[in-house]
Amino acid sequence: MSPEREDDRSEDESGPLHALKRWREGLQDRPRAEFIYRVVVAVIGVAVLGAGLVAIPYPGPGWAIVFLGLAILASEFEWARRALKYTRERYDQVMDWFKRQGLWVQILGFVFTAAIVVATLWLFGALGWLAGLVGLEQRWLQSPIGLGSG
Repeated sequence: MSPEREDDRSEDESGPLHALKRWREGLQDRPRAEFIYRVVVAVIGVAVLGAGLVAIPYPGPGWAIVFLGLAILASEFEWARRALKYTRERYDQVMDWFKRQGLWVQILGFVFTAAIVVATLWLFGALGWLAGLVGLEQRWLQSPIGLGSG
């Protein structure tokens, strides 16, 4: 191994990731602490994953949040590693398929996404609230479940 390679390796072994890895390995000697750590990772991972699932139909990073949540879970759970790998592969396949489709399919995808966004904004009362701001209050814009009504 060249001297440059040895210097790179020594930097990696003294870096923050190596310290974190050593700390995590140290938990294996303390079963209770390891269990608590895994529960905390599970709770955080599921919360991030859930937020990502809710955000998928909206413009923005919904899928990135899903992948982040699965990656958090995958740091401790083998099933999550497999789910992350499978989900990323399927996502890439679907996006490649979608890009190959004609313009009408892409427009239909946009319309479907827009309909989901408008429907959830209506359910949460945002449409009625916005209409009230501009003086277009209409009863049918109010949330049918009573959210957002003032």
